[in-house]
Amino acid sequence: MGLFLMTFLVVHLIINLLLLIDPSRELFNIAAHFMGTNPLIQMFQWVLFAGFAVHIVLGVILQIQNWIARPTGYKVKASSEDSFFSKYMIYTGIIIAVFLVIHFVNFFLRAKGILAVIPEFELDGVNMHMEDMGIVVVQLFQMPMYVIGYIIALLIVGFHLDHAFQSAFQSLGLYNKKYTPTIKVIGHVYSIGITLGYILIPVYIYFSK
Repeated sequence: MGLFLMTFLVVHLIINLLLLIDPSRELFNIAAHFMGTNPLIQMFQWVLFAGFAVHIVLGVILQIQNWIARPTGYKVKASSEDSFFSKYMIYTGIIIAVFLVIHFVNFFLRAKGILAVIPEFELDGVNMHMEDMGIVVVQLFQMPMYVIGYIIALLIVGFHLDHAFQSAFQSLGLYNKKYTPTIKVIGHVYSIGITLGYILIPVYIYFSK
């Protein structure tokens, strides 16, 4: 499940980066329109939401089981528990869950016309007959407090991903002396790349206004 969600993050980042490649927002809106109208992708999005929900619930259950099993904690902690973010995954997970709810409200509900009507996209005065999701992103990323909160949340996501990447492969039975060093390096590269990629978008948009 974790690998499935991490793959989604890569696809989502590629689409969002279209806003930087094409300031007219045409490419981004075409991609967003395709994602929002394609029946297969619309079905897939509910699988994705279910994946997030299952991931969060399983994480909470696992943490509760750990608390019950170790009510007083060990006197000597294992080396795997030395990392701050490995010890506090449940708390970073809660922060990320709150971030996802805010993200869901700002984008998904607006895209569905539940909170507000999104204007149609016009290019050189011509109505392109699709919603201008790009302007929604741009307007949000022109708000300094939103950008700051977004960056803080993404930094936490990055640390969470770094630990989750290794855990995902460990659950597949690939945690051993032969594979672990390579998995850790790939995990670091992935986490840093995803984090910086997502941070680049609001920073670029904010300072380009």
